[in-house]
Amino acid sequence: MIQLQNKVRIESNSSSMSDLVFLLLIFFMITSTLISPNAVKLLLPESSSKTMAKQNVTVYIDEGYNFYVGETAVPVELLGSAIAAGIEQGIDDACVVLRSDKTVPVQYVVNVIDAVNNLNAAAGTKHKVILATSPKP
Repeated sequence: MIQLQNKVRIESNSSSMSDLVFLLLIFFMITSTLISPNAVKLLLPESSSKTMAKQNVTVYIDEGYNFYVGETAVPVELLGSAIAAGIEQGIDDACVVLRSDKTVPVQYVVNVIDAVNNLNAAAGTKHKVILATSPKP
């Protein structure tokens, strides 16, 4: 006599679960590299003041004395026009945040201030330059 066996097998296939875990891992690795509050790595000068302002444009000067408006490298001759392009139309009192490496000579900081002052004189605006610092330990 032949007996038929109708047993229900309870098995789970874990390959789709591991695919999902790897996809999530890749997603979080990619998104964590995209989040970069300081696009240009700098050692900021230290200060105990806590002045906060709404920033409209950020200008970086790295240790190689390269100027960046936002994340775009800009030669010093075109600094004023790049800052003007970064400020929204109709804003007369924008804040230009200067993030300069602490090893940069003062002349490079003055170049940014001069560019903003020339922009103010030409357009009749009142844009300000604020030097970003890191807190004292």
